[in-house]
Amino acid sequence: MAFDGVTIANVVSELKKELIGGRLYKIAQPEEDELLLTIRQPKGQARLLISAEASLPLLYLTESNKPSPMTAPNFCMLLRKHLQNGRITDISQPGLERIVHIEIEHLDEMGDLRHKTLVVEIMGKHSNIIFCDDDGMILDSIKHVTAAVSSLREVLPGRPYFVAHTQDKLDALSADYDSFKNALSARPQPVFKAIYGSFTGISPILAQELCYESAVDGEQPTAALSEADYRRLYTAFSDMAAAIREERFTPNIAYSGGSPVEFCAIPLTMYGCGKDYTVSYSSMSALLEHYYAEKNTLTRIRQKSADLRRIVQTALERNVKKYDLQQRQMKDTEKRETYRIYGELLNTYGYDAQPGAKSLEALNYYTNETVTIPLDPTLSATENAKKYFDKYGKLKRTSEALSSLTEEVKAEIDHLESVSTALDIALHEEDLAQIKEELTESGYIRRKGNTKKQKITSRPYHYISSDGFHMYVGKNNYQNDELTFKFATGNDWWFHAKQMPGSHVIVKMENAEELPDRTFEEAARLAAYYSRGRGHDKVEIDYIQKKHVKKPGGARPGFVVYYTNFSMAIDSDISGIQLVSE
Repeated sequence: MAFDGVTIANVVSELKKELIGGRLYKIAQPEEDELLLTIRQPKGQARLLISAEASLPLLYLTESNKPSPMTAPNFCMLLRKHLQNGRITDISQPGLERIVHIEIEHLDEMGDLRHKTLVVEIMGKHSNIIFCDDDGMILDSIKHVTAAVSSLREVLPGRPYFVAHTQDKLDALSADYDSFKNALSARPQPVFKAIYGSFTGISPILAQELCYESAVDGEQPTAALSEADYRRLYTAFSDMAAAIREERFTPNIAYSGGSPVEFCAIPLTMYGCGKDYTVSYSSMSALLEHYYAEKNTLTRIRQKSADLRRIVQTALERNVKKYDLQQRQMKDTEKRETYRIYGELLNTYGYDAQPGAKSLEALNYYTNETVTIPLDPTLSATENAKKYFDKYGKLKRTSEALSSLTEEVKAEIDHLESVSTALDIALHEEDLAQIKEELTESGYIRRKGNTKKQKITSRPYHYISSDGFHMYVGKNNYQNDELTFKFATGNDWWFHAKQMPGSHVIVKMENAEELPDRTFEEAARLAAYYSRGRGHDKVEIDYIQKKHVKKPGGARPGFVVYYTNFSMAIDSDISGIQLVSE
C-alpha cells in the first residue's frame, strides 16, 4: 500500500486535467500539517487535499470540505497573502520522484506578475509542503527542518530549495535494456527487491507485479536469472514505463479474503483468482479518498485521544497490578480452613502430644484420614491450638476484606477496559468529549476550576437492517446506559458481546411482532464489530429483550446484569449493513 512515484504520476495526470488554469479561491489549513485548496474553474470548483502528516502523507482531489480553525496558522496566512486568487499554470513531477511542483502566477502589491511554486514532498516522515519564490528560495514551509534535525538540508525561510539525493536510483522512464539488466545484476538479492531498489518511484508491490507478469519468481536471486528472464522482465517494465509516459493509468485496489491489501495505478493482475480480486476506480483521487478517508480519520483521532489513552492505560495497569496482588493474597488465605482443623484436632487429641514434640499424628474426623500436624516444640498442645486458631481468624478476616476489595478492583478494571474500547470506537472529537466527561466524573481527570460540563453532541450510531428495522449502537458507556434504559422499550431487543467490553446494540421493534433472523444476525454483527472482539472470526453475542436487562444500584455507567439470554457466535463483518448516521 505504497504512495509511490507511479501513484503520484497518476495523481499529477489528474490534477493537470482538472486544475491548470484554475484560480485559488480558498486556502485553508484544517490540520497542523494539512492544506485544503479550493480552486475555481469555469466548469466549477475543485478541492485539493494536501497532507504532510508523517504517518499518512496524501495528495488527491476531494469533494469533502473540512472545518478550519478560528485563527489561521502563519503558513496559511502567508499563502493567502501571496496566492489568493492566483492562477495555476503548471503541475509537474520530476521523474518519478515522490514530489509535486504546483506552479502559480499572481499579482503582487504593485500589480506586477509574479511566479511562485508550492512543492509537495510525499516522503513518509520527511513529508513537507514548501512554498518557494521564482528564484527557488524558500519563503516558508509547513514543517521547518533545521540542521539539528537533518544534516542533508535545511528547510527554512531564506534557504535555497533543493532535493536531497540520498539514494542513487535510475529513472524508470528512460532506462533501456542494458541499463535495466546491469542495474539488476549488480544487486545480489531477490529480483523484486533489486527492481524497486534500482529505480525511482517503483514500490515493492509494483516490483512483484512486474515479476508476476513476466512469469519470473520474484523471490529468487538475480544471479539465477537467465537472458530470457531478463528479456521478459524488461518487456513488462518498458510496457509499464510507456503507460506512465502516455498517462494510461488503471487505479485499482486489490482485495484478499474480502479485505483491501494493496492499491496501485497499474493493474495488479497477481490478485485475480480465488478469494483475491481487484476493484478499479475512475480516478486515483477517488481511490485514495475511499481507501484513506477512514484510515486518515482514525490516525487523527488517535493523535487527539493520546492523552485520554495514556490516562486509561496508566489507571488500568495500576489496577491490574493491585488485582493480581490481591489474588495472590486471597490464595494464601485458602489455608485458613486447614489451620482451623489443626486447632480443633489439637484440642481433641492434644493429650497424645509429647512435651517438646515437633508434630502430632491425628485422625481428621472430617475426612477419616490421618494428618500430621506441625507443632512448635516450645509450646504446649493447647497453646499450639490457640496459635492455629489465631492464624485462622486472621486469614478469615483478610479473606472477607479482600473479597470486597477484589470485587471493587475487578469492577474498576472492567470499567476502564470498556472506556478503552470506547476510545477505539471513537471517530470524532465529540465522541472523545463524552469519554473525557466520563473519566472526569470517575475521578481520573480533575475538572479545572469552575469549568462547566462540555456540551455533548455525540450521538449513537444508527443503522437500518436489511429488513428495515432501526438499530442503534452506543459509542461509550453513557450512550449505552441511555440507549438501554431511556431509549429502548421493553420488547426491543438488546445485544452485547459476551464477557468482553463493547457497545450495547438496540433493535427497535416498533409495532412488529417478530424480528427476522437476518436482522438478529446483523444486530449481532454490530455488537461484535463494536466490541473488543472486532476482527475475530467468531464472537459470542448475548441477546435478550430489553425488559430482562437490569442495572444494579450504584453500578458503573454501561454495566448491566441479566439472568436469562440467547446466544449466537458470529463474525464482525458489517460491510453490508446500512449506516444512517453517526
